Formats: sequence, structure tokens, C-alpha cells
Amino acid sequence: MLLTALTIAVIIKTFLIQPFWIPSESMLPTIEVNDRVMVNKLAYQWGEPQRGDIVVFRDPREEEVEESIPEAVIRSVLEAVGIRTRGHEDLIKRVIGLPGETIEVTNNQIVVDGTPLEEPYLPEVFMPDEPAITVADDEVFVMGDNRDASFDSRRFGPIPLEDLIGKAFVTIWPISHIGGL
Repeated sequence: MLLTALTIAVIIKTFLIQPFWIPSESMLPTIEVNDRVMVNKLAYQWGEPQRGDIVVFRDPREEEVEESIPEAVIRSVLEAVGIRTRGHEDLIKRVIGLPGETIEVTNNQIVVDGTPLEEPYLPEVFMPDEPAITVADDEVFVMGDNRDASFDSRRFGPIPLEDLIGKAFVTIWPISHIGGL
């Protein structure tokens, strides 16, 4: 029975939904340090990212690590039972720019294809001007909600769609933070 439960947990974590630990302040005030969020890993298998989605993706600074099938299974099992958590090799940010759009920051405002972006989910923020960048057809431009403390597409560029792990949809821990994103 334990083996069956473990197998089901690994399958769910690998293909459907997965908890992620948030180690940084980059998404404050939306997501706090040490929160745990659930991520829908199927969200972009059958759909496209939308502006405002909170996404988890592979850190573009991390090199791809090759692992054997047994190593991948062991890692998945440890993550599924909570002994090991992902987090340091993955990042979480909000989608700001979609494929083909031009994004710039000017006068403390994000401008998408010449139109200022409304962001009612943010408190007042300060952003230095950033030159315009056009997002490729297979990428998204992401930014943390805590614009002053977020290492995001302004520094490492747009994220390839293939690097998106999934869409964060709910905070599950701590109990006082439970709620939709």
C-alpha cells in the first residue's frame, strides 16, 4: 500500500501538480518568503501563458544537469514525500510580456507595445527606465512583483516557453497565507 501511495505521489508531482518553496523576496507582497505554492504543470501543455500569470521556470543561470533514470526517480520520490524540495534551481515570477510584444520601462511605468500596463496587484513601486525589448515568438518576459528586489527578465532576458514548468495557482503554506494567486 505504501509503494502504491508513493507511486501515485510521484506520478502526480511529475506530471500534474507540484508544491514549490519560495526562498526569496522577489514576489512580495503577493507571495512571501518561505511560502509554499502549488503549480499546475499541465497549464502550458494545453494552453498559452497569459499576462499576469505567476509562473515557475528553470533558472536561466543554471546549467542543465544530466541525470540517469534512477537518479531522476530518486529525486522525484524525495521531492514527493517532502524530504527534498525544489526551489534554488527554479524561479517564480509574473508574466509581463507575451510572444511578439515590445516591453519597456519608462517613467516608472511598464509599457507594452506603446500602452502603459495596469498592475492593480502591486503597491507603488519604483523602476528605473529600461530600454525596449521585443519578446521572441517562443518566449515570455517575466518580472517579480517586488521590482526592487527581483532578478528577472530585465537582467537575464525573456524566458523560452519550453523552460516554463507551470503556473502557480494557490498558496498552501503557511496556513495563514492559504489562498488563490
